[in-house]
Amino acid sequence: MRDLILQCAGVAGIAVALIHGMLGETKVFAKATIQPESLRTLIRLVWQAGTVAWIGGGVLLIAAPSFGSESARHWIVATIVAVYAFAAAANAWWSRGRGFGWKALGAVVVLAVAGY
Repeated sequence: MRDLILQCAGVAGIAVALIHGMLGETKVFAKATIQPESLRTLIRLVWQAGTVAWIGGGVLLIAAPSFGSESARHWIVATIVAVYAFAAAANAWWSRGRGFGWKALGAVVVLAVAGY
């Protein structure tokens, strides 16, 4: 059962990452005025680096049960929980607790800890 919960955390993590990437492109950068244009490209790439990292974390959470190593499971969960928890805290602070993002990121953390 804990393997399934951990894999659900991975799927949720990937979903959150994809939503993050899509909202960045359609809501944030569609309205942002950033000059010079090269800086706009850099900021957009840095934003999407987070998206790619969260997808990678989700993939690791999905794959962790198949590694057959409690040590690997421990370090994968610990690392991904730290990454998502920091992102959740930052998002909650930025949105003053009103946003959806910190709740979705927090749900991934809760699932990952439950699946540990």
